Amino acid sequence: MATNSTEEIPTSYDHGDIAFVLVSTALVWLMVPGLGYFYSGMARSKNALSLIMLCVLSIAVVSFQWWLWGYSLAFSNVGSKFIGNLDNAFFRHVRGDPSPQAKQIPELVFALYQLMFAGITPALAIGSAAERGRLVPALVFIFIWSTLVYDPIAHWTWSVNGWSFQLGGLDFAGGTPVHIASGAAALAYCLVVGKRDGHGVEDFKPHNIANVVLGTALLWFGWFGFNGGSALAANTRAAMACLVTNLAAAVGGLTWMLLDFRLERKLSAMGFCTGAVAGLVTITPGSGYVGPEASVLFGVVGAIACNFAAKLKSWLSFDDALDVFAVHGIGGIVGNLLTGIFAEKAIANLDGTDIPGGWLDHHWIQICYQLADSVAGASYSFFVTLIILTVMNKFPYMSLRSDPEAEAKGLDEAELGELAYYHVDRLITINTRTGETKMIKEETIHQSNDTNVTII
Repeated sequence: MATNSTEEIPTSYDHGDIAFVLVSTALVWLMVPGLGYFYSGMARSKNALSLIMLCVLSIAVVSFQWWLWGYSLAFSNVGSKFIGNLDNAFFRHVRGDPSPQAKQIPELVFALYQLMFAGITPALAIGSAAERGRLVPALVFIFIWSTLVYDPIAHWTWSVNGWSFQLGGLDFAGGTPVHIASGAAALAYCLVVGKRDGHGVEDFKPHNIANVVLGTALLWFGWFGFNGGSALAANTRAAMACLVTNLAAAVGGLTWMLLDFRLERKLSAMGFCTGAVAGLVTITPGSGYVGPEASVLFGVVGAIACNFAAKLKSWLSFDDALDVFAVHGIGGIVGNLLTGIFAEKAIANLDGTDIPGGWLDHHWIQICYQLADSVAGASYSFFVTLIILTVMNKFPYMSLRSDPEAEAKGLDEAELGELAYYHVDRLITINTRTGETKMIKEETIHQSNDTNVTII
Protein backbone atom coordinates (compact mmCIF):
# COMPACT_ATOMS: atom_id res chain seq x y z
CA MET A 1 0.00 0.00 0.00
CA ALA A 2 1.44 3.39 -0.97
CA THR A 3 2.18 5.99 1.72
CA ASN A 4 2.86 9.71 1.75
CA SER A 5 6.25 9.29 3.42
CA THR A 6 9.02 11.38 1.93
CA GLU A 7 11.76 9.14 3.36
CA GLU A 8 13.84 7.64 0.57
CA ILE A 9 14.91 4.03 0.80
CA PRO A 10 18.52 3.55 -0.36
CA THR A 11 18.68 1.90 -3.77
CA SER A 12 21.11 -0.68 -2.38
CA TYR A 13 18.27 -2.41 -0.55
CA ASP A 14 16.89 -5.51 -2.22
CA HIS A 15 13.13 -5.52 -1.71
CA GLY A 16 13.22 -9.30 -1.86
CA ASP A 17 15.50 -9.36 1.18
CA ILE A 18 13.18 -7.01 3.04
CA ALA A 19 10.18 -9.19 2.20
CA PHE A 20 12.06 -12.32 3.25
CA VAL A 21 12.92 -10.89 6.67
CA LEU A 22 9.35 -9.65 7.20
CA VAL A 23 7.96 -13.10 6.39
CA SER A 24 10.55 -14.64 8.73
CA THR A 25 9.35 -12.21 11.41
CA ALA A 26 5.82 -13.56 11.05
CA LEU A 27 7.10 -17.14 11.21
CA VAL A 28 8.94 -16.50 14.47
CA TRP A 29 5.84 -14.80 15.91
CA LEU A 30 3.90 -17.98 15.14
CA MET A 31 6.30 -19.89 17.38
CA VAL A 32 4.87 -18.08 20.42
CA PRO A 33 1.39 -19.71 20.33
CA GLY A 34 3.17 -22.87 19.19
CA LEU A 35 5.17 -22.82 22.41
CA GLY A 36 1.95 -22.20 24.33
CA TYR A 37 0.30 -25.29 22.87
CA PHE A 38 3.47 -27.31 23.40
CA TYR A 39 3.60 -26.33 27.07
CA SER A 40 -0.15 -26.63 27.67
CA GLY A 41 -0.25 -30.17 26.34
CA MET A 42 2.55 -31.21 28.69
CA ALA A 43 0.79 -29.80 31.76
CA ARG A 44 -2.39 -30.93 33.50
CA SER A 45 -5.64 -29.74 31.96
CA LYS A 46 -6.48 -27.36 34.83
CA ASN A 47 -3.41 -25.26 33.90
CA ALA A 48 -3.57 -25.49 30.10
CA LEU A 49 -5.06 -22.10 29.29
CA SER A 50 -2.79 -20.18 31.66
CA LEU A 51 0.32 -21.52 29.90
CA ILE A 52 -0.99 -20.54 26.47
CA MET A 53 -1.84 -17.07 27.76
CA LEU A 54 1.55 -16.61 29.44
CA CYS A 55 3.28 -17.22 26.12
CA VAL A 56 1.01 -14.80 24.25
CA LEU A 57 1.33 -12.19 27.00
CA SER A 58 5.11 -12.52 26.84
CA ILE A 59 5.21 -11.18 23.29
CA ALA A 60 2.87 -8.36 24.34
CA VAL A 61 4.96 -7.28 27.34
CA VAL A 62 8.24 -7.53 25.45
CA SER A 63 6.84 -5.63 22.45
CA PHE A 64 6.34 -2.65 24.75
CA GLN A 65 9.71 -3.14 26.47
CA TRP A 66 11.51 -3.48 23.12
CA TRP A 67 9.99 -0.19 21.89
CA LEU A 68 10.64 1.55 25.21
CA TRP A 69 14.35 0.73 25.56
CA GLY A 70 14.99 -2.96 24.87
CA TYR A 71 16.13 -2.56 21.27
CA SER A 72 18.37 0.34 22.18
CA LEU A 73 20.01 -1.57 25.05
CA ALA A 74 20.66 -4.52 22.76
CA PHE A 75 21.55 -2.90 19.43
CA SER A 76 22.23 0.84 19.75
CA ASN A 77 24.95 2.05 17.39
CA VAL A 78 27.08 3.20 20.30
CA GLY A 79 27.55 1.19 23.45
CA SER A 80 29.95 -0.65 25.70
CA LYS A 81 31.10 -4.23 25.21
CA PHE A 82 28.42 -5.33 27.66
CA ILE A 83 25.30 -3.29 26.87
CA GLY A 84 24.06 -0.53 24.58
CA ASN A 85 22.78 2.92 25.53
CA LEU A 86 19.43 4.69 25.21
CA ASP A 87 20.08 6.51 21.94
CA ASN A 88 17.36 4.45 20.22
CA ALA A 89 14.87 4.37 23.10
CA PHE A 90 11.27 4.80 21.87
CA PHE A 91 12.65 3.65 18.46
CA ARG A 92 14.19 7.08 17.89
CA HIS A 93 16.17 7.17 14.65
CA VAL A 94 15.08 3.61 13.84
CA ARG A 95 13.83 4.15 10.30
CA GLY A 96 15.24 3.46 6.86
CA ASP A 97 18.96 3.70 7.49
CA PRO A 98 20.89 0.42 7.50
CA SER A 99 21.64 -1.20 10.84
CA PRO A 100 25.30 -1.75 11.77
CA GLN A 101 24.34 -5.38 12.34
CA ALA A 102 22.60 -5.77 8.96
CA LYS A 103 23.49 -3.24 6.30
CA GLN A 104 21.44 -4.99 3.62
CA ILE A 105 18.06 -4.15 5.21
CA PRO A 106 16.57 -1.05 6.92
CA GLU A 107 17.14 -0.87 10.66
CA LEU A 108 13.38 -0.79 11.23
CA VAL A 109 13.04 -4.23 9.62
CA PHE A 110 15.97 -5.58 11.64
CA ALA A 111 14.51 -4.21 14.89
CA LEU A 112 11.12 -5.77 14.21
CA TYR A 113 12.69 -9.14 13.42
CA GLN A 114 14.81 -9.12 16.58
CA LEU A 115 11.75 -8.28 18.66
CA MET A 116 10.39 -11.76 17.98
CA PHE A 117 13.50 -13.37 19.49
CA ALA A 118 13.25 -11.13 22.54
CA GLY A 119 9.55 -11.96 22.93
CA ILE A 120 9.77 -15.75 22.88
CA THR A 121 12.83 -16.07 25.15
CA PRO A 122 11.20 -15.26 28.53
CA ALA A 123 8.19 -17.36 27.51
CA LEU A 124 10.57 -20.31 27.28
CA ALA A 125 11.95 -19.66 30.77
CA ILE A 126 8.68 -19.40 32.69
CA GLY A 127 7.67 -22.91 31.63
CA SER A 128 9.77 -24.37 34.44
CA ALA A 129 7.38 -22.90 37.03
CA ALA A 130 4.27 -24.23 35.29
CA GLU A 131 1.24 -25.14 37.42
CA ARG A 132 2.27 -23.11 40.49
CA GLY A 133 3.70 -19.78 39.32
CA ARG A 134 1.38 -16.76 39.54
CA LEU A 135 0.65 -14.85 36.32
CA VAL A 136 0.93 -11.18 37.32
CA PRO A 137 4.38 -11.54 38.96
CA ALA A 138 5.45 -13.56 35.91
CA LEU A 139 4.57 -10.63 33.63
CA VAL A 140 6.53 -8.22 35.83
CA PHE A 141 9.42 -10.66 35.77
CA ILE A 142 9.31 -10.82 31.96
CA PHE A 143 9.74 -7.04 31.71
CA ILE A 144 12.58 -6.87 34.24
CA TRP A 145 14.35 -9.98 32.97
CA SER A 146 14.24 -8.80 29.36
CA THR A 147 15.90 -5.54 30.43
CA LEU A 148 18.54 -6.92 32.78
CA VAL A 149 19.32 -10.29 31.22
CA TYR A 150 18.21 -10.74 27.62
CA ASP A 151 19.24 -7.31 26.32
CA PRO A 152 22.83 -7.44 27.66
CA ILE A 153 23.39 -11.00 26.41
CA ALA A 154 21.93 -10.17 22.98
CA HIS A 155 24.21 -7.12 22.88
CA TRP A 156 27.44 -8.91 23.67
CA THR A 157 26.56 -11.77 21.28
CA TRP A 158 25.24 -9.96 18.21
CA SER A 159 26.04 -6.25 18.42
CA VAL A 160 29.19 -5.18 16.61
CA ASN A 161 30.23 -3.58 19.90
CA GLY A 162 29.70 -6.72 22.03
CA TRP A 163 32.65 -8.48 23.65
CA SER A 164 31.73 -11.96 22.39
CA PHE A 165 31.12 -10.68 18.86
CA GLN A 166 34.50 -8.95 18.85
CA LEU A 167 36.19 -11.96 20.42
CA GLY A 168 35.01 -14.10 17.51
CA GLY A 169 32.17 -16.11 19.04
CA LEU A 170 29.82 -17.71 16.52
CA ASP A 171 26.10 -17.70 17.27
CA PHE A 172 23.97 -17.51 14.16
CA ALA A 173 20.45 -17.47 15.62
CA GLY A 174 20.43 -17.45 19.42
CA GLY A 175 22.22 -20.34 21.11
CA THR A 176 23.25 -18.11 24.02
CA PRO A 177 20.79 -15.16 24.09
CA VAL A 178 17.71 -17.34 23.56
CA HIS A 179 18.36 -20.92 24.66
CA ILE A 180 21.16 -20.85 27.21
CA ALA A 181 19.77 -17.67 28.80
CA SER A 182 16.22 -19.05 29.04
CA GLY A 183 17.42 -22.47 30.23
CA ALA A 184 19.52 -20.99 33.03
CA ALA A 185 16.70 -18.62 34.00
CA ALA A 186 14.26 -21.55 34.03
CA LEU A 187 16.49 -23.42 36.49
CA ALA A 188 16.62 -20.39 38.79
CA TYR A 189 12.85 -19.85 38.51
CA CYS A 190 11.90 -23.40 39.47
CA LEU A 191 14.35 -23.37 42.40
CA VAL A 192 12.94 -20.13 43.82
CA VAL A 193 9.28 -21.06 43.28
CA GLY A 194 9.74 -24.55 44.69
CA LYS A 195 8.24 -27.91 43.82
CA ARG A 196 4.63 -28.55 42.93
CA ASP A 197 2.43 -30.02 45.65
CA GLY A 198 2.64 -33.77 45.26
CA HIS A 199 6.01 -33.68 43.50
CA GLY A 200 7.71 -37.05 43.90
CA VAL A 201 4.42 -38.65 44.91
CA GLU A 202 1.95 -37.93 42.12
CA ASP A 203 2.61 -38.77 38.48
CA PHE A 204 2.25 -35.48 36.59
CA LYS A 205 1.32 -36.79 33.15
CA PRO A 206 0.73 -34.63 30.05
CA HIS A 207 -2.99 -34.14 29.57
CA ASN A 208 -3.11 -33.63 25.79
CA ILE A 209 -0.40 -35.09 23.55
CA ALA A 210 -2.28 -33.75 20.51
CA ASN A 211 -1.57 -30.21 21.77
CA VAL A 212 2.11 -31.15 22.12
CA VAL A 213 2.20 -32.38 18.51
CA LEU A 214 0.41 -29.24 17.30
CA GLY A 215 2.80 -27.04 19.26
CA THR A 216 5.81 -28.91 17.88
CA ALA A 217 4.54 -28.50 14.32
CA LEU A 218 4.13 -24.73 14.80
CA LEU A 219 7.56 -24.44 16.43
CA TRP A 220 9.23 -26.48 13.67
CA PHE A 221 7.49 -24.41 11.00
CA GLY A 222 8.42 -21.13 12.68
CA TRP A 223 12.02 -22.22 13.16
CA PHE A 224 12.60 -21.82 9.41
CA GLY A 225 12.11 -18.10 10.01
CA PHE A 226 14.10 -18.26 13.25
CA ASN A 227 17.23 -19.81 11.72
CA GLY A 228 16.79 -19.19 8.01
CA GLY A 229 15.69 -15.60 8.59
CA SER A 230 18.85 -14.92 10.61
CA ALA A 231 20.72 -14.71 7.32
CA LEU A 232 18.78 -11.43 6.96
CA ALA A 233 18.62 -11.92 3.19
CA ALA A 234 17.01 -14.30 0.71
CA ASN A 235 20.19 -16.08 -0.31
CA THR A 236 21.92 -19.45 -0.42
CA ARG A 237 23.08 -19.23 3.16
CA ALA A 238 19.47 -18.81 4.31
CA ALA A 239 18.51 -21.88 2.30
CA MET A 240 21.34 -23.86 3.89
CA ALA A 241 20.23 -22.72 7.34
CA CYS A 242 16.71 -23.98 6.61
CA LEU A 243 18.06 -27.30 5.32
CA VAL A 244 20.22 -28.05 8.36
CA THR A 245 17.45 -26.87 10.71
CA ASN A 246 14.97 -29.33 9.24
CA LEU A 247 17.49 -32.17 9.21
CA ALA A 248 18.60 -31.65 12.82
CA ALA A 249 14.97 -31.55 14.00
CA ALA A 250 14.09 -34.76 12.14
CA VAL A 251 17.13 -36.65 13.40
CA GLY A 252 16.69 -35.28 16.94
CA GLY A 253 13.08 -36.47 17.06
CA LEU A 254 13.95 -39.95 15.80
CA THR A 255 16.89 -40.25 18.20
CA TRP A 256 14.85 -39.33 21.29
CA MET A 257 12.02 -41.64 20.23
CA LEU A 258 14.45 -44.54 19.87
CA LEU A 259 16.00 -43.76 23.27
CA ASP A 260 12.53 -44.03 24.81
CA PHE A 261 11.73 -47.13 22.75
CA ARG A 262 14.64 -49.04 24.26
CA LEU A 263 12.97 -48.62 27.68
CA GLU A 264 9.23 -48.71 26.97
CA ARG A 265 9.06 -50.64 23.68
CA LYS A 266 6.65 -47.95 22.45
CA LEU A 267 7.09 -45.29 19.78
CA SER A 268 6.32 -42.23 21.88
CA ALA A 269 4.79 -39.17 20.21
CA MET A 270 5.87 -37.15 23.24
CA GLY A 271 9.42 -38.42 22.87
CA PHE A 272 9.57 -37.56 19.18
CA CYS A 273 8.27 -34.03 19.76
CA THR A 274 10.69 -33.33 22.61
CA GLY A 275 13.59 -34.70 20.56
CA ALA A 276 12.64 -32.58 17.56
CA VAL A 277 12.69 -29.45 19.72
CA ALA A 278 16.04 -30.54 21.19
CA GLY A 279 17.42 -30.88 17.65
CA LEU A 280 16.10 -27.45 16.72
CA VAL A 281 17.66 -25.89 19.82
CA THR A 282 21.03 -27.55 19.24
CA ILE A 283 21.34 -26.52 15.58
CA THR A 284 20.34 -22.89 16.27
CA PRO A 285 23.81 -21.39 16.95
CA GLY A 286 25.43 -23.29 14.08
CA SER A 287 22.66 -23.13 11.50
CA GLY A 288 24.47 -20.53 9.37
CA TYR A 289 27.89 -22.10 9.78
CA VAL A 290 27.57 -25.88 9.33
CA GLY A 291 26.64 -28.20 6.48
CA PRO A 292 24.09 -31.02 6.24
CA GLU A 293 26.49 -33.75 7.36
CA ALA A 294 27.27 -31.95 10.60
CA SER A 295 23.60 -31.15 11.23
CA VAL A 296 22.85 -34.88 11.53
CA LEU A 297 25.39 -35.05 14.34
CA PHE A 298 23.84 -31.95 15.94
CA GLY A 299 20.48 -33.73 16.01
CA VAL A 300 21.83 -36.99 17.42
CA VAL A 301 24.16 -35.52 20.05
CA GLY A 302 21.65 -32.82 21.03
CA ALA A 303 18.84 -35.31 21.57
CA ILE A 304 21.04 -37.70 23.57
CA ALA A 305 22.44 -34.90 25.75
CA CYS A 306 19.02 -33.35 26.43
CA ASN A 307 17.43 -36.76 27.06
CA PHE A 308 19.91 -37.57 29.80
CA ALA A 309 19.81 -34.00 31.14
CA ALA A 310 16.06 -34.41 31.64
CA LYS A 311 16.87 -37.02 34.28
CA LEU A 312 18.85 -34.50 36.33
CA LYS A 313 15.69 -33.14 37.95
CA SER A 314 15.02 -36.56 39.48
CA TRP A 315 18.61 -37.09 40.59
CA LEU A 316 19.00 -33.57 42.00
CA SER A 317 15.36 -33.24 43.16
CA PHE A 318 14.23 -30.01 41.52
CA ASP A 319 10.94 -29.48 39.72
CA ASP A 320 11.51 -28.11 36.22
CA ALA A 321 7.96 -28.90 35.17
CA LEU A 322 8.51 -28.81 31.40
CA ASP A 323 12.23 -29.68 31.13
CA VAL A 324 13.20 -26.19 29.97
CA PHE A 325 16.70 -26.36 31.44
CA ALA A 326 17.37 -29.80 29.98
CA VAL A 327 16.20 -29.00 26.45
CA HIS A 328 17.09 -25.33 26.05
CA GLY A 329 19.93 -24.83 28.53
CA ILE A 330 21.85 -28.03 27.80
CA GLY A 331 20.82 -28.06 24.14
CA GLY A 332 22.09 -24.52 23.68
CA ILE A 333 25.45 -25.31 25.30
CA VAL A 334 25.90 -28.47 23.20
CA GLY A 335 25.00 -26.54 20.05
CA ASN A 336 27.50 -23.78 20.85
CA LEU A 337 30.32 -26.25 21.41
CA LEU A 338 29.52 -28.29 18.30
CA THR A 339 29.54 -25.05 16.31
CA GLY A 340 33.10 -24.47 17.49
CA ILE A 341 34.03 -27.83 16.00
CA PHE A 342 32.01 -28.00 12.79
CA ALA A 343 31.73 -24.35 11.65
CA GLU A 344 33.03 -24.03 8.07
CA LYS A 345 34.36 -21.03 6.20
CA ALA A 346 32.71 -22.29 3.03
CA ILE A 347 29.21 -22.35 4.55
CA ALA A 348 29.50 -18.86 6.02
CA ASN A 349 30.89 -17.63 2.71
CA LEU A 350 27.68 -18.59 0.91
CA ASP A 351 26.60 -14.98 1.46
CA GLY A 352 30.11 -13.50 1.47
CA THR A 353 30.66 -13.68 5.25
CA ASP A 354 34.27 -14.38 6.16
CA ILE A 355 35.06 -16.37 9.33
CA PRO A 356 38.09 -18.40 10.40
CA GLY A 357 35.88 -21.46 10.89
CA GLY A 358 36.07 -24.12 13.58
CA TRP A 359 38.07 -27.28 14.06
CA LEU A 360 37.20 -28.52 10.58
CA ASP A 361 39.14 -25.53 9.26
CA HIS A 362 41.96 -26.06 11.84
CA HIS A 363 40.88 -23.02 13.85
CA TRP A 364 41.38 -24.75 17.18
CA ILE A 365 40.77 -21.73 19.43
CA GLN A 366 37.17 -21.36 18.23
CA ILE A 367 35.78 -23.88 20.70
CA CYS A 368 37.31 -21.82 23.54
CA TYR A 369 35.44 -18.76 22.27
CA GLN A 370 32.24 -20.82 22.20
CA LEU A 371 32.84 -22.15 25.70
CA ALA A 372 33.51 -18.66 27.07
CA ASP A 373 30.29 -17.32 25.58
CA SER A 374 28.27 -20.30 26.86
CA VAL A 375 29.61 -20.14 30.42
CA ALA A 376 29.21 -16.35 30.57
CA GLY A 377 25.63 -16.49 29.27
CA ALA A 378 24.56 -19.34 31.57
CA SER A 379 26.20 -17.87 34.68
CA TYR A 380 24.97 -14.33 34.10
CA SER A 381 21.41 -15.43 33.36
CA PHE A 382 21.19 -17.82 36.32
CA PHE A 383 22.54 -15.48 39.00
CA VAL A 384 20.82 -12.31 37.81
CA THR A 385 17.52 -14.21 37.50
CA LEU A 386 18.02 -15.54 41.02
CA ILE A 387 18.49 -11.98 42.31
CA ILE A 388 15.46 -10.65 40.41
CA LEU A 389 13.16 -13.39 41.72
CA THR A 390 14.44 -13.18 45.30
CA VAL A 391 13.85 -9.41 45.40
CA MET A 392 10.43 -9.67 43.74
CA ASN A 393 9.32 -12.27 46.29
CA LYS A 394 9.85 -9.76 49.09
CA PHE A 395 7.47 -7.15 47.65
CA PRO A 396 3.75 -7.08 48.52
CA TYR A 397 1.54 -8.73 45.88
CA MET A 398 4.63 -9.99 44.02
CA SER A 399 4.74 -13.44 45.58
CA LEU A 400 5.78 -15.73 42.75
CA ARG A 401 3.95 -18.83 43.91
CA SER A 402 0.22 -19.38 44.04
CA ASP A 403 -1.36 -20.46 47.32
CA PRO A 404 -2.13 -24.18 47.87
CA GLU A 405 -5.86 -23.71 47.21
CA ALA A 406 -5.22 -22.02 43.85
CA GLU A 407 -2.68 -24.67 42.91
CA ALA A 408 -5.12 -27.46 43.72
CA LYS A 409 -7.93 -25.74 41.83
CA GLY A 410 -5.72 -24.97 38.85
CA LEU A 411 -4.32 -21.66 37.63
CA ASP A 412 -6.85 -21.43 34.81
CA GLU A 413 -9.71 -21.01 37.25
CA ALA A 414 -7.77 -19.33 40.06
CA GLU A 415 -5.84 -16.77 37.97
CA LEU A 416 -7.89 -16.36 34.78
CA GLY A 417 -11.40 -17.32 35.83
CA GLU A 418 -11.65 -19.20 32.54
CA LEU A 419 -11.04 -22.81 31.65
CA ALA A 420 -9.51 -24.53 28.66
CA TYR A 421 -12.10 -27.31 28.74
CA TYR A 422 -15.67 -27.69 29.95
CA HIS A 423 -17.73 -30.84 30.36
CA VAL A 424 -21.49 -30.53 30.79
CA ASP A 425 -23.39 -33.22 32.70
CA ARG A 426 -27.16 -33.31 32.15
CA LEU A 427 -29.66 -35.52 33.95
CA ILE A 428 -32.72 -35.99 31.73
CA THR A 429 -35.93 -37.96 32.22
CA ILE A 430 -37.90 -39.37 29.30
CA ASN A 431 -41.64 -40.06 29.32
CA THR A 432 -41.85 -43.47 27.68
CA ARG A 433 -45.43 -42.88 26.61
CA THR A 434 -45.10 -39.48 24.99
CA GLY A 435 -41.35 -39.38 24.32
CA GLU A 436 -41.18 -36.01 26.05
CA THR A 437 -37.82 -35.18 27.67
CA LYS A 438 -37.28 -33.06 30.75
CA MET A 439 -33.95 -31.82 32.12
CA ILE A 440 -33.69 -32.42 35.86
CA LYS A 441 -30.15 -31.17 36.44
CA GLU A 442 -27.31 -29.56 34.49
CA GLU A 443 -23.79 -29.21 35.84
CA THR A 444 -20.67 -27.76 34.17
CA ILE A 445 -17.53 -29.60 35.23
CA HIS A 446 -13.92 -28.70 34.56
CA GLN A 447 -12.26 -31.51 32.63
CA SER A 448 -9.31 -32.69 34.69
CA ASN A 449 -6.77 -35.44 34.27
CA ASP A 450 -5.92 -35.29 37.96
CA THR A 451 -8.52 -37.80 39.14
CA ASN A 452 -10.35 -40.76 37.71
CA VAL A 453 -14.12 -40.60 37.86
CA THR A 454 -16.31 -43.63 37.47
CA ILE A 455 -19.97 -43.17 36.56
CA ILE A 456 -22.29 -45.97 37.62
